[in-house]
Amino acid sequence: MTSGGHISALLRVAGREIRRLISHPIYLFCMVGAPALSLVFFLTLMEEGLPSALPVAVVDMDNSAASRSLVRRLDAFAQTDVVMQTPSFTEARLEVQKGNIYGIYYIPKGFSVKAVTGQQPVLSFYTNQSSIVPGSLLFRDMKITSILAGASVGLQKGLAQGETESRLMAQIQPVVIDTHATGNPWLNYSVYLNNAILPGILQLMILLVTVFSVSTEIKYATAHEWLRTGNNSLTVCLLGKLLPHTALFTAVAFAFALVLYGYCSFPLNSGWAPMLAALFLLVTASQAMGVFMVGTLPVPRLGLSLAGLFGMISFSIIGLSYPVSSMHPSLQALSNLFPIRHYFLIYVDQALNGRDLFYSWIPYTCLAGFLLLPLLTGRYLKRALASLHYIP
Repeated sequence: MTSGGHISALLRVAGREIRRLISHPIYLFCMVGAPALSLVFFLTLMEEGLPSALPVAVVDMDNSAASRSLVRRLDAFAQTDVVMQTPSFTEARLEVQKGNIYGIYYIPKGFSVKAVTGQQPVLSFYTNQSSIVPGSLLFRDMKITSILAGASVGLQKGLAQGETESRLMAQIQPVVIDTHATGNPWLNYSVYLNNAILPGILQLMILLVTVFSVSTEIKYATAHEWLRTGNNSLTVCLLGKLLPHTALFTAVAFAFALVLYGYCSFPLNSGWAPMLAALFLLVTASQAMGVFMVGTLPVPRLGLSLAGLFGMISFSIIGLSYPVSSMHPSLQALSNLFPIRHYFLIYVDQALNGRDLFYSWIPYTCLAGFLLLPLLTGRYLKRALASLHYIP
């Protein structure tokens, strides 16, 4: 058949698929509705960027001017809000167990006297680490407050003994640390999470829609019609079927980028082109992975289960919350089988760090390499389509 015949057949298959998309609302919901709802939900959920005014309780057994000053200093942190002062530690612990507060700051009796006389009073703080983000933020604020309290006591004591402030500061803080957070200097959790979660959700939807779209041709005995429309060429059939999907999913992915990097002004140090290219490759790579899955398991319930499992595991193995380099070597190798992993590496290099495009050629190449996956299972998929052997 001539190339013109193939193009004509491809357009017929694409038109057939567009009619299927319009006639089945589940497609449009998964391709547009679910990603849009996820975008609104996560951006609204993390609108502030960093949690603030996290409730804590103070148990002040000293009740002195020094301890009250310590409490005010703790309450001055943006992430910490001293909502109660309890007379006993037991009462504060019960509030933590109820989930009303995330931490306890304990000031022992005799704190001010021991501090002035150099007896090293012990300040204790407890945080609820079952909620990692608020627990970690409160731990940081409480630790800083305690360190500053110790430094303040040492400074006042030294000044009372006739030492100069410059000499005392050299003893209290012999090394001055100047820290700079790169990529996300605001420590904005929306920047940290949404640039990986939202593409991950998009990958999951692409896998599910691709598997569902192909496997239902077998389930509802429409595969012969599909093959005839594509002149019995599996390549033409797949390209024609997935072409409308690619266009719609790419538009959704680019809309994600427009909202994240345009409206929300998230870091985009490399410019638009590298990230738009990465998003397009993520879409096509996920589709190729979906075709590979349905070729391996051409039964809707099995293929969709595999796609769902694969998509959910992606969130853990991407290296977002736990570095891939610290995982077991087998998991490090396994992470390369997930398209979202390579997209995440491109995002870190290009959007966050703004490195030269040359240094990201490996993840770009890996994303493009996923397009070869359908070749591995194409023969089995065509056999399944031709036999129409569906296992309910």
